[in-house]
Amino acid sequence: MLVLNFSHPLTEEQVGQIRKLIDEEIEEIRQIPVFFDNEKSFEEQVKDLIEACNLTPEEWQTRPIIIVPPAFNFIAVTLLAALHGLMGYFPPVVRLKPVPNSTPPKFEVAEIINLQSIREKFREMRRI
Repeated sequence: MLVLNFSHPLTEEQVGQIRKLIDEEIEEIRQIPVFFDNEKSFEEQVKDLIEACNLTPEEWQTRPIIIVPPAFNFIAVTLLAALHGLMGYFPPVVRLKPVPNSTPPKFEVAEIINLQSIREKFREMRRI
């Protein structure tokens, strides 16, 4: 599994939590820095993020990939739309949550969200 991390660097503990949840090995983690200019088009800046991943069109469509999305919602949703176009489906995403009463603040992996499964489930609701 390739992890594309568009957020803060993952700790070893978080990597272990992801590994346990996906029940397979993580081949590689690519840290993709996200710094957006609010005065420029997010679509163009997401294109730059996609290019920074250094994946071929074939890899986007065939390689098992999981995403740690950026925290800023407008970047995240624009990125997910672009990834769906490249991959042909919504990739699974890692959701982090704060560890209660931790000082300094710590985050742990809460779940892996299967966005494609959610899309398909809600698509069925359209037929009702």
